[in-house]
Amino acid sequence: MSTDTNADADDESTSNCGASSTENTSEASTDSSSSTCGASSSTDDSSDSTCGASSSSGSSSSSSSSCGASSSDDSSSNEKEVGSTIEDFDAEPGQLSAVGLGPGHPEGMTDRAKTALLEADHIVGYTTYIDLIPDEITEEADELYDTPMCGEVSRTEEAIDRALAGHDVAIVGSGDPNVYALGGLALEILESKGATASMVDFEAVPGVPAAQSCAARLGAPLVNDTVSISLSDHLVPMPEIESRLHSAAKESFTITIYNPWSRKRRENFEKCCEILLAHRDADTPVGIVHGAGRDDEQVLITELGELEELGESEIVDMTTTIVVGNEDTYVWDDRMVTPRGYETKYDY
Repeated sequence: MSTDTNADADDESTSNCGASSTENTSEASTDSSSSTCGASSSTDDSSDSTCGASSSSGSSSSSSSSCGASSSDDSSSNEKEVGSTIEDFDAEPGQLSAVGLGPGHPEGMTDRAKTALLEADHIVGYTTYIDLIPDEITEEADELYDTPMCGEVSRTEEAIDRALAGHDVAIVGSGDPNVYALGGLALEILESKGATASMVDFEAVPGVPAAQSCAARLGAPLVNDTVSISLSDHLVPMPEIESRLHSAAKESFTITIYNPWSRKRRENFEKCCEILLAHRDADTPVGIVHGAGRDDEQVLITELGELEELGESEIVDMTTTIVVGNEDTYVWDDRMVTPRGYETKYDY
């Protein structure tokens, strides 16, 4: 299962987070997707996103976006900066919770996560993740704010600005908010605004990470030392990812691969398979879980030597998590097992 740190699509939502807005276009008043919750905005482009930002744009491009940015854009540059600061808000700040939804079905959500969402005035998140929240929870929220893929910074700043404007806000993601998700980004943006985590009573509400939920579908592959590596080079350069793969593969770690495949990253997956095979036998067990806990869930146990050719199949995409066994991992009764070491100490 993936998280929302990847950005393969354009964010087309329009937002003026907590803002007083003055539009110089006749179409601005007809945009039903705009959200107004915290900074002052003046823009000539009705499709720009100025989340919590003061923006002045002379561009006529309908696809330009300055999400969460203070922008004066008369070129092709799309540099983003955080817009509003703590000085722009007069209200007593509310609470900000980064909530992990777990594997993607209501039964996989923790009770604490459900409670945090029910206590929130506003729920903010990537559209797919908002859709995973049970109706009985979303119906209790005063407002839902969702954006398509991408827009992580603007979406997170939207949540922060709403909290600084006095609302109790939950920003959601799949899995856990501290595993390839937005918990860290929220703290970074809070710091950049001159605010503090205690000012908005920031809380990270844990969820079951993809590695654990997928491992549970495979048997017991992560019982010994393990590492997780994402193949998304949206935020981490591919040479660094390759170095980490080499380091992990040559040691006795089981390896969980996040974000293994997308249309733009076929080569990353192929390179990953090449590196793993340079350090591990072709018959090393590999577990593949697509859409864990969702309606389209698929589970497959195969061998490392067969992994690369599965990159062209439907089972491997951005909702897939791959677990690569170590030299001790074996398959028994259609389940991956990685011994913890008890067999060297005890007779059983």
